[in-house]
Amino acid sequence: MTRVLFVVSEEGYWGEECIEPLTTLSEAGAEITVATPSGAPPVIDETSLDPEMVGEETAEWVREVHESDERLNDPEALAAVDAEDYDAVVYPGGHGTVWDVNQDRDARRILAETVEGDGKALVVCHAVGILAFTRASDGTFLVEGRDVTGFPNEWEEDTVGENDVMPDGRKLPYWVEEEVRAVGGNWDAELDADSSVTVDGKLVTARGPASSAEAARTLLSELGIERSA
Repeated sequence: MTRVLFVVSEEGYWGEECIEPLTTLSEAGAEITVATPSGAPPVIDETSLDPEMVGEETAEWVREVHESDERLNDPEALAAVDAEDYDAVVYPGGHGTVWDVNQDRDARRILAETVEGDGKALVVCHAVGILAFTRASDGTFLVEGRDVTGFPNEWEEDTVGENDVMPDGRKLPYWVEEEVRAVGGNWDAELDADSSVTVDGKLVTARGPASSAEAARTLLSELGIERSA
């Protein structure tokens, strides 16, 4: 059985970016484990549950899975995770990742070991920022020279206010696109396309919520798993 690890934020993950791959992979027969930085249950970004933002159907579905899924409610701690135990690792996005997952040494360790090992990695939206802080075993940045997509500056401009302050009052410490470009990532968020998913070797990146379904299908394909009917 294919084993997949989800690394989810305790500071605010974006619902669809986690729940879409989680359910798609589960329905395809993958065994899912959820991990968070401290081992506490992940926290969902309430904006991703707003019907006016995501639609009533998506909001209801995401909330139901977030509240009822045993894997989300009883996660592992990242420090206790061995990347070799999994065939793939998924990093859902959400602004919360910039404060915890992207800065977590074990989250970065797992990503590097997966991409340099035998696994596949899917990194979505703001979680793509982890690539700006993750080094390969030779000391170079893991993303250097790789083609990637993720949450673009153009969208961030519409999100933050004066002095990069978020609607919840927190200051956004960095912008994903800027940091990934700075360490050598070949960035293209394909802003003219409805969705954006990029595959570069064992690394799959996705732009944002609207790319979640394509990202899940792409990871299934990369793993050689047929999608359930």
